[in-house]
Amino acid sequence: MVHFGIMHERSLPASPNWYCSRCSDVNGSGLLGVGAKNIIFLIDVSASSCRVTGELVGHRDLVSGFSFCQHAGQSHICVSSSNDGTVRFWDSDSKVLIREQAAHQNSVAAVHWSPVDKNLVVSGDEKGIVVCHWYHTGDTASFFPEPRTIFCISCSPHTWSSVATGFQWGWVLFTIPRNILYGVSAGDEKGCYLASGSKDQTLRIWSSAKGKSVMTLKLPYLKKRGSAVDPGVKERLWLHVHWPKGRPTQLVSSCFGGELVMWDLTRTGKQRWTLFGTSSEGQNHSRIIFNMSSVRLQDDRELLISTSMDREIKCWDLASLDCCWTLPTLGGFVYALSFSPVGTGCLALGVGDSMIRVWNTLTTQNQYDTRSFWQGIKSKVTALAWHPKKEGSLSFGTDDGKVGIYEVFSNRPPQISSSYHKKTVYTLAWGPPVPPMSFGAAGGKPFHSLYSCAGEGIILQHDPSKLNGEASDIDKLIRDTNNIKHKLSPHTDLSWKPDGKVVAIGNEDGCVEVYEAPSLRLLCSIQQHHKIINALRWHPDLDSPPELRCLLASGSSNATVYVHDLRSVIENPPEVPAVLTEPYRRLCGHTSKITGMAWSPHHEARLVTVSYDGTAQVWDVLQEAAVSNYRGHVGYLLCVDWSPVDPDVIWTGGKDFTLQEWRVSKQEFTKPPKGERRSRNAPRTTCLTTFELQRKSFTAMKSKDKPGTHFKSLKCMYVNCILKIFCNCKGVSLCVRVSPDLNLLKKKKPRSMLPISTSMDHRPKEDLLQDCVTLASVRHDTEHIHLGLFSDRQALYRMFEAEGEGHVEAGHYDSVVYLRLWSGDLEGALQLAVEKGELSDHLLSIAPMAGFEVWSRTVEAFVKQLCLQEQYLKAASHLLSLNKLYEAVGLLRSHKLYREAIALVKARLPADEPVLKELYTSWAATLEKDGHFSAAAKCYLAAGASFDAAKVIARKNDVPSLRTAASLARISGEDALARSLALRCAKDLVAAEDWITAQDVLSSQESLLVSGEKILERTKTFPVQLYSSLHLTRAVLSWLLGDDGQLIKELWQAVAWLRDAGHFRVSAELLLHHAEEEPQAAAKSLQAFVHYHRLYEHWWSNSIQIQSGVPLPAAGPGDEAQGEALNGDASVEGVSPASCEKLDFDASALLSERHAACQAAQRSVGEIQERLAAMVLKHSRAQGGANARTDPTSPSLPVNDSLSVSSQMYPHPDVVECCLVLLHLRRSSPSVLETLRQKAKDLLRQYGTDASAFKASQQFLP
Repeated sequence: MVHFGIMHERSLPASPNWYCSRCSDVNGSGLLGVGAKNIIFLIDVSASSCRVTGELVGHRDLVSGFSFCQHAGQSHICVSSSNDGTVRFWDSDSKVLIREQAAHQNSVAAVHWSPVDKNLVVSGDEKGIVVCHWYHTGDTASFFPEPRTIFCISCSPHTWSSVATGFQWGWVLFTIPRNILYGVSAGDEKGCYLASGSKDQTLRIWSSAKGKSVMTLKLPYLKKRGSAVDPGVKERLWLHVHWPKGRPTQLVSSCFGGELVMWDLTRTGKQRWTLFGTSSEGQNHSRIIFNMSSVRLQDDRELLISTSMDREIKCWDLASLDCCWTLPTLGGFVYALSFSPVGTGCLALGVGDSMIRVWNTLTTQNQYDTRSFWQGIKSKVTALAWHPKKEGSLSFGTDDGKVGIYEVFSNRPPQISSSYHKKTVYTLAWGPPVPPMSFGAAGGKPFHSLYSCAGEGIILQHDPSKLNGEASDIDKLIRDTNNIKHKLSPHTDLSWKPDGKVVAIGNEDGCVEVYEAPSLRLLCSIQQHHKIINALRWHPDLDSPPELRCLLASGSSNATVYVHDLRSVIENPPEVPAVLTEPYRRLCGHTSKITGMAWSPHHEARLVTVSYDGTAQVWDVLQEAAVSNYRGHVGYLLCVDWSPVDPDVIWTGGKDFTLQEWRVSKQEFTKPPKGERRSRNAPRTTCLTTFELQRKSFTAMKSKDKPGTHFKSLKCMYVNCILKIFCNCKGVSLCVRVSPDLNLLKKKKPRSMLPISTSMDHRPKEDLLQDCVTLASVRHDTEHIHLGLFSDRQALYRMFEAEGEGHVEAGHYDSVVYLRLWSGDLEGALQLAVEKGELSDHLLSIAPMAGFEVWSRTVEAFVKQLCLQEQYLKAASHLLSLNKLYEAVGLLRSHKLYREAIALVKARLPADEPVLKELYTSWAATLEKDGHFSAAAKCYLAAGASFDAAKVIARKNDVPSLRTAASLARISGEDALARSLALRCAKDLVAAEDWITAQDVLSSQESLLVSGEKILERTKTFPVQLYSSLHLTRAVLSWLLGDDGQLIKELWQAVAWLRDAGHFRVSAELLLHHAEEEPQAAAKSLQAFVHYHRLYEHWWSNSIQIQSGVPLPAAGPGDEAQGEALNGDASVEGVSPASCEKLDFDASALLSERHAACQAAQRSVGEIQERLAAMVLKHSRAQGGANARTDPTSPSLPVNDSLSVSSQMYPHPDVVECCLVLLHLRRSSPSVLETLRQKAKDLLRQYGTDASAFKASQQFLP
């Protein structure tokens, strides 16, 4: 696809695409390629200032990636990827398409040309498919490393087969499979380093050989001077990383707010990074950076190019880290442009990205000296107008109807008019004030009003000194001055003659009207155009012959430009407004609507026009000849202006987001192209890009189209940067799939209430004209029924009757009802609705107008209708309006709406109402039949039938239901039923061996307590005796065989069963008969636990107040049990120690010094192990850093004690704990002997050394 060789001077390109990985790249000769929208702009960055040299046009959707071939001899070849699923190879010198490849089936997310192999290009799409392209053969090969969306791709600069891909969750380094190679020799794999940036605010350096991160860099947070910290700046972070070629120890990265940072990987701390652009203010970007690329030019200058969300492209000198130049870019349609009449060369741009740019086009130091204004602007800037006398005063209008004034040479926010338009502002113009706006004159200095024309078709006059005041609509003055009674056509444009004597106003119907100021008397009406007027311009007065000063050019949507000479009308105003139907000159050539025009301030009668056909045309008006045609834009044009200093230079802007400066003398064409021009080099059917979805044509708005919805820029915050040594790439843009707006779909047209008269209005034109004559001549006509709408009331009634008959035949009874209602026959309308079943809430609401009886009958009929429609709740509600409560309840009950019926009765009737019990009983029967026993029981309880409630719950016949039913029966006084149900439940629990629950169930029934205990005792003892007997039998067999070890083992198992069942005495006596050492130790252990159990029973029985703490079970004595045992203090005032029972066991067995020593040693070992483990963990972290591995296993310390083995096999209660309990008992019980107390104190002093025991023993030890 060939790009036209357009000759233009300077231009502002479209903004580079956001959130794309590697959407810009620069080759060795200093040519920068930037993807913007679906176009690639080529910019020469090798000189001291940049210059846009051309465009690569052909993609049908957003450009997602761009890369140059960096090999000698092929540096002019480049590759691009797009959301349209294609990868295209271009020749940047000739700007032609070399090859298009569509190997991807989805949107391509990233592309990169290998720095090692001059023929290898790698691309990846949103489905995770990677495609290798061979430039020299045109072959492709696909493979699928990961089934995830690819955000970025980077080829290794060392090994041709290594490729890094970035995904949402991280990055993957893979090798291209050898089986897809095409004549390429495989090289040796080398270890290299990779840099990546992520939303986690870090940069990481990875080793491909080790497969892990070797360095982590934390972004510095740089607060801007004089600005507050934005809490959301970190959430919007897009971290880009670039590794400049030839700088292995230096890395460039973006930062939070658009700053650039140079990292020195050989240093540490704050000396590791250096900020770009510190030599002067305002060098850095103001928002996040998306792309960076570097180049070393032939003069050894090393440049870095960056693109940002602030819509600027900046060039940096890597030697000084200073900004060399800044190229502003545009993020929307260029709707308006205007040169200041006071500040020569000062050009203002109104852009669809909600910003105004003011460009000093005559500066020599910086060719792109622009300032952006955005404060107070929340929508697209669609109109601009400089003040004719006051320097720097710029008025603007927006898409949302606002009008304001900026003082561009000050830092103050704009003044916004308090009078808003309802639709888009089309045109702004400064002119002399007209009534009722009252202006004074100070020192003879003239004042000006600001006029705005917007999409709703009105023109407002604003006072620039009091924008907070109310603006006036000039239509009122036009009506009063010209005595106009009819409706004025909506206005679409206006233009004041430079001398301020007359104003031309264009209308929606194609008419142009010229009014005399200040009274706005109509001078003439130009009836030449037949479509909406889009542009009006008066010929400038400066140095112009008198015969040219009254020329008015007009352009509309019919593609023809008309020029009218109004000199005679202006110099000799007629008494009656003149009507002009023939133009002075006709300029034909454009193939689509005219959108803008400008007269040359340097030539006589030379005009430039821009059109939807995508071209700008220069005309010699007097000769009606085409002079030059400019075709440098892609898409339609929207605005144009002539340079105020160079007669050969014109500026244009349009849909392609660009502003272009071009020379008339250098254009190849003289006339517009023939045929309709949609978009240069684009197919007839094209896909809408993301930016096209965001923007809407300004001229389309002028055609009364509603402005489109703004789509916000997509922001994807993922792992957005991945990069090899000397390679840079980052996150990616997402393909937007827009679903059709259902609100825009054609809605079904409602049925007409007057179909006969409506159909008569769709007859041929001749018949409709004859109707007008008939209506004017005949006021009472019985034949022409359809004219009843335009005649008297009787004719209207006759039309209603005819329409009603037609509706009856068609079965549209609701329409008949409305016709009768409109004619005043309300009772008849209601009766017809009742007969046909067409009653509605609306008819019922107006029924009281016909009287109470009519309303009552209507409500009853509506209730029947609702019942037929199965709307029972609504029917019952209408019965309540008639105070028929019982009928409403009966209606709900008959349709089994018991819940609603009960709620209604309880809300409106007394509690003892019999109908309430009937409702509960009926509902319970229905629920019981359906198996909802719990709900049925609630109904029976509410009805007072507790016996039935218990019976219905017991029908479930499971343990929870039986237990609940027994409790319910007991509470309700049904003792016999309660006992029966409790016994059934207990039997089921015993069968399931749930002894505790069975005992609880039976304990709730006093009459069943004795029999229940017998049942439980039998059933609970039987398995214990069974297993104990089994182990005793096996023990006897072992004794007969002489196997002493097995004998002891089986005896201990038998004892364990008895001990677990609570028979401490039986188990102790069984083992005491054995004299051997190990069985004797086991017997003493069990006997000690029996005494331990009795000790606590004695303490509890002699305590008056038992607190919530409970000592730990005997099987697990420890330090915590000591503290818990002390929670119940038996020493209470007012209790005599003599009243407490004496100990009935030998407590000295609990105070074993051997066991106390062993337990103390075990506690000391445990504390030492915990300390050692903490020290080992701390030392490991200090030595190994983040990558250190720690062994969670604590060092093992042996305990050299002869008692340790037997104490672990046959445990003993905690001796320190027993000492504390005995000392507590000593305070309240004389049964504790003094010798026992003294021994307990001695053991506490010697072995109670841990923190908890020491604290508890202080109250007993001196």
